[in-house]
Amino acid sequence: MTAQATTLKSITPILFVRDVPASAAHFRDKLGFAIDFLYGEPPFYGAVSRDDVCIHLRCVHEPNFAELAAREVSLILATIEVADVHALFKEFQDRGAEIAQEPTKQVWGGTDFHVRDPDGNVISFVTFG
Repeated sequence: MTAQATTLKSITPILFVRDVPASAAHFRDKLGFAIDFLYGEPPFYGAVSRDDVCIHLRCVHEPNFAELAAREVSLILATIEVADVHALFKEFQDRGAEIAQEPTKQVWGGTDFHVRDPDGNVISFVTFG
C-alpha cells in the first residue's frame, strides 16, 4: 500500500440539531456560512460551508450533547483553524453570534474563541502561533 493511498484528506463534522433549516440559517446569518443544501421534506439533513470548511447538520429530537454542553465550560464539537482569529471574532460579534469564550491565548500555542449555536453545540476557532 502506498503512502498516498493512506493519506487522510479531510473531515466533515456532523452537528446534531433540532431544526436543520433554522440551524442552517443561524450559520448563514451569524457566522457567514453559505447553505449548501437542505435534504428531505421537511429537511432533516443539510450542509453549510465557508471557504474550505464544511459542516453537516442532522436533525435529532434532542441534541445528544445539549444537557452535557450546558454543564461543561467548553464542550467543543469542532475546531476550525483560521488565518486571523481576532478579525473573525470581531465579525462574529458584529453579527450577534453567541460567544461562549472570548479570544484566549492558550498554553498549547494557539489563540482561540468559541461560539455556541442554538442547540448548545460549541465550535472553536483558532489561530496557531
